[in-house]
Amino acid sequence: MTTSPPQVNGHRRPLPVITDWQAFLAAPAEEPAVAATVTETQNEPSDPAVDLVAEAKADAIRTKAYADAEEQRARAEAEAEAMRIKAEGDAKAAEIKAVEEARKLKLANDKAQARAIEEQAARDARIAKSNRERAEAERGQQEDERARQEQKQNEAAAEADVAKATKTWRRYAIFFYAVCAVVALPVQIAAFWDRDAPWLVIAPLMLEGAALVVTKGAAAAVAANRPHWHYRTVAWLFAFIAAGINLKHGLDAFDPATAIGTAFASLAGPGVWDLHEHGRIRRRDGVLTRREQRAAKKAAKREAAEQAAAELFEAERQAHLENAARDTASKLDADRKQMFPRVHEHALKLAADLGETAITPAIWKQAKLDVDGALPGESDEILRMRNRAAAKVEAARLNKPVSTLGDKASSQRASQIPGDKKTRVYTPPARPGRRRPGDTPKYVEAARKQASITAKNAATEEQK
Repeated sequence: MTTSPPQVNGHRRPLPVITDWQAFLAAPAEEPAVAATVTETQNEPSDPAVDLVAEAKADAIRTKAYADAEEQRARAEAEAEAMRIKAEGDAKAAEIKAVEEARKLKLANDKAQARAIEEQAARDARIAKSNRERAEAERGQQEDERARQEQKQNEAAAEADVAKATKTWRRYAIFFYAVCAVVALPVQIAAFWDRDAPWLVIAPLMLEGAALVVTKGAAAAVAANRPHWHYRTVAWLFAFIAAGINLKHGLDAFDPATAIGTAFASLAGPGVWDLHEHGRIRRRDGVLTRREQRAAKKAAKREAAEQAAAELFEAERQAHLENAARDTASKLDADRKQMFPRVHEHALKLAADLGETAITPAIWKQAKLDVDGALPGESDEILRMRNRAAAKVEAARLNKPVSTLGDKASSQRASQIPGDKKTRVYTPPARPGRRRPGDTPKYVEAARKQASITAKNAATEEQK
C-alpha cells in the first residue's frame, strides 16, 4: 500500500478524522475542500517549515486507521454474512424440521385414519356377523317353529285321518253287524215259528239282542280299561248258538246254501265287530305291530352287539393297562435292583416278612430308612451334594472362595457351633459389654440347615 502525499499542489493536505468507517466511506470527497480552503486562508500569512516526521507519523496513523476501518468493515461483513448464512441455515433447518414434522404428522394422521378405518371395518364386520348370526338364529327359530307347526299339523292331520278312519270303520262294522242280523233273523224266526205258540218268534230277537248287548258291554269294558274277555266270550257263544240254529233249520227247511249263508251271517256280524274292538284294545294297551316288533328285535340285537363290542374293547383296554403296569413294575424293580442293591435286597426280605408278593411303596420307604437312614429321594451323598451346592451359591453371593466359608473367621460360623470330633468350648465374642440377643450374625438357609445337622450329629456322638 502506498502512502498518500502530505501536500497537494503546494498546499498541506488535512488529516481526516475517522470516527465511523461507514460515515468515512459514505461522505463525499468534496467536503474536506472547505476545511482546506479555510486552513489555507488562515495559513496564508505564515509559511512554516514542513515537519516530515510528523507528517509521516500522521500518515502512518491515518493508514493504520484506514486499515483498521477496512478490517472492521470486513469483519462486520463476515459476521453479517455468517449471521445471514446461519439465519438461512436455521430457516432451512426449521423448514426441513417443519416438513419432517408435517410428514410425521401426516403419517401419524394416516396411520390413525387407517387404524380408525380398520377398527370401523372390524366393527362393521362384527356388527354384520352379529346381524347374520341373529338372522340365522331367527331363521333357524322360524324354521324350527315352522317344522313344529308342520309336525303338529301332520300329527293333527294323522290323528284326524285316524279318527275319521276309526269312525268310518266303526260305522261300517255296525252296519255290517246289522246287515248280518237282518240276513240271519228270518231263518231263526222260521225255526221258532209255531201257529200254536207265536210268541216263540221273540227267541231269535232275544238271542241277537243278547249278543248285541254283550258286545256293547265289551266295548264299555274296553273304554273303561276293565277286563273284557268274558264279554267277548259270551258274545261269541250267542253267535255260535244262532249260527247252529240257522244251519240246522236251513238244512231241514231250506237248501244248504241258505243254511250255510245264514249261519255265516250269524258269525260274521259279531266277528267283524270283535275285530273292531280287538283293534281298540291293542291301541289302548300299546301293543306293537309285527313290523314294530321286528324293528324292536333288530334294535335289541344291534344294541346287544354294540354292548358286547364295548365290553370286549373295555376288557382289551384293561388287559393292556395291566400289562403296561406289570411291565412298568418289572422295569422299576430291575432299576432298583441295579441302582440300590442293598436296599432292594432288604426290601425283598421285608416283603417276605410282611407277606407281600411285591415291593410296595411303603416297604421300599421302610427299607430306604433302614439302609440309608433317609427317605426315598435322599441319601448322604445327596445331602453332601446339596450342601456343597449351597456353599458354592453362598460363596458366589458373598464373592468369597468356597474354602473360606468354613473357617473360624467366617461370619457364618460362631464359637457355639461344635466342630468335627472336638470338645465344644464356649468363647464369647471379643466385644465390650454384656451380650445381647442378636449378637451373632444370622445364618443363611444353607448354613442354618448344616448347623442343625452338625449339632444333631454331635449330640448323637456324645450320647454314644
